[in-house]
Amino acid sequence: MRYLFLIACLIIPNILWAQGFWETLPSTPIPRTESSAALLNGKIYLIGGFTPKGIADRVDVYDLKTSNWTHARPLPTPLHHATATVVGQKLYVIGGFASGMWTPVNHTYEYDPKTDEWTKKSPMPTKRGSPAAAVVNGKIYVAGGANKKFFRLVNTGANEVYDPQSDSWEVLQPIPTPRDHLTVSVVKGKLYAIGGRVNVDYHRNLDANEVYDPASGKWETLAPLPTARSGIASATLQGKIFVFGGESGDGTFEENEAYNPATNTWEGMASMPHSRHGLTSIAHEGKIHVLTGGPNPGGGGSSLHEVFSPDSK
Repeated sequence: MRYLFLIACLIIPNILWAQGFWETLPSTPIPRTESSAALLNGKIYLIGGFTPKGIADRVDVYDLKTSNWTHARPLPTPLHHATATVVGQKLYVIGGFASGMWTPVNHTYEYDPKTDEWTKKSPMPTKRGSPAAAVVNGKIYVAGGANKKFFRLVNTGANEVYDPQSDSWEVLQPIPTPRDHLTVSVVKGKLYAIGGRVNVDYHRNLDANEVYDPASGKWETLAPLPTARSGIASATLQGKIFVFGGESGDGTFEENEAYNPATNTWEGMASMPHSRHGLTSIAHEGKIHVLTGGPNPGGGGSSLHEVFSPDSK
């Protein structure tokens, strides 16, 4: 029996290490939820969302070298549930909701850090909030979301791509499972659309996991997300997609689950220190920064800035 105990003591820590570990970094300047974030020139840009003062146009910037927060020029209009991506040396904020009435927009804003200026570009074909976006070969793919139909928010299967070089949009094959509050990550030039909900209702969460191949223009259904959830964030690291947080009618999620496209399998990782939804995530130098998010379903916000590493200490 003693030998079994010794073996367990040796094995269990290794299992825990294999699941990764978390660290805490300086908090964000203000609490937020449903904001967006992007990495540009070694800095994390945290954009818009809900704050204690309402819907924000505010842009906070975290320098990963100095660990200091500063500000950039505000968005042209306050937004929540928008997307943020980077192509070249420019940052793009696309879609979202533009008021407390949750009005979907098709704005495409470009930010130049050299001039600290925003420029309005060609509008997205479909107005929608809470879509997900990612970049492949210098183009921004925006999938899913919700728009309004007879004053109700309903899902759209829109899958549209923006080319910053030509400032033009193209309509692509719709996402098989229309949904909002999903997340999209890229591995080897393919877009993986994971989780989400039906018609902005977090009581109707989905475990959908579908991949889009820009080369073929086709979607494929993959192994479902182990924990159906929405209001999530994801990031790609070491060839895997890590999916964080979320909300449902029963509360917020602390789940951290990793998908391996090479094997079409999921793995449970070290849980988030604080469960929350409407959060953002950024991969940088072998770690994933997970910022802000609401601790309770349907609202709230936080200034949390926690960092996950899939490697052992």
